[in-house]
Amino acid sequence: MKRLLLIPLLIVALACGCIGGNDDKELTIYTYDSFVAEWGPGPTVVPMFEEKYGITVNIVSMGSSGDMISRAILEKDDPKADILLGINDVQMYRAFSEDVLAEYRPDAYEMIPDHLVMDDQWRLTPFDYGYMAIVYDSQKVDNPPTSFEDLKDERWKDSLIVEDPRTSSPGLSFMLWTVAAYGDDFDDYWRAIDDSILTVAPSWNTAYYGMFMEGEAPMVVSYSTSPAYHLEYEDTDRYKSVIFEEGGFVQIEGAGIVNGAEHEDAAKKFIDFMLTEEFQRELPLTQFMLPVNPNVELPASYEIVKTTDDVLDLDRTLLATHLDTWTDDWIAAIGG
Repeated sequence: MKRLLLIPLLIVALACGCIGGNDDKELTIYTYDSFVAEWGPGPTVVPMFEEKYGITVNIVSMGSSGDMISRAILEKDDPKADILLGINDVQMYRAFSEDVLAEYRPDAYEMIPDHLVMDDQWRLTPFDYGYMAIVYDSQKVDNPPTSFEDLKDERWKDSLIVEDPRTSSPGLSFMLWTVAAYGDDFDDYWRAIDDSILTVAPSWNTAYYGMFMEGEAPMVVSYSTSPAYHLEYEDTDRYKSVIFEEGGFVQIEGAGIVNGAEHEDAAKKFIDFMLTEEFQRELPLTQFMLPVNPNVELPASYEIVKTTDDVLDLDRTLLATHLDTWTDDWIAAIGG
């Protein structure tokens, strides 16, 4: 879950000491804004790594993960980054198709549950994940929809805020959740819920903080971990989530080493470090996502987080060939 952050491209130096020329003592990471925000994990985990290994880390914040991939593609003949951090399992095939990531299987790979492994070539190592969900305001909704089919009911007219899959990672995952549930007929489903949708927002920030939290609609597409934020920091369980009974949909985030990285050895150390308990325990209350290390104890606020073992299967290898068509079908379905 990414909280509101509206800032331009910037370089954030989370470093102790001057940048030297020793390949083993320097590392550059491209990531998204929220990772390096003051409330994100970056300001905590990066100094941990620097102190442990004596490696200076320079983080370049790219705004979004899509921007990060685009920059890496432009630079692939002369890479400036050593690591791309924050590519999800929906976006990863764009990076794979452009051959910007190198293979690296981390030391602790065997502890990662099989269903969270992003790539059998280990071009990406998963570090967190979350279940897509409908988050609702329990002061306005007594009995939320429990299935995709329920959402068609006229009682939900203008009740749901969704994000645009062309510009929002959760929006894209929600669209793919409907593809997993309905297959090629997913666009008919979107036509069927047209009256239930209040608006299509350009980003999760706009949808969640700019509209849902302002009371414009009682439901929003988000992650099942979102209510834990409100319980942890606002001491309220007013906001709850539901994962539809047809089956859940998981979004996984990973990090990978750039092909031709100048500081490959340092990059491998950081990838290994990301799977340690000291790194992973920082994620639930900063990223508000679930850690991939099964040994990490979750905060008490996660008692309200919904999960499911019944996850819908979507062959993500189809994304490379079908995503544009699915997106066009979605645009036609919503009349965009």
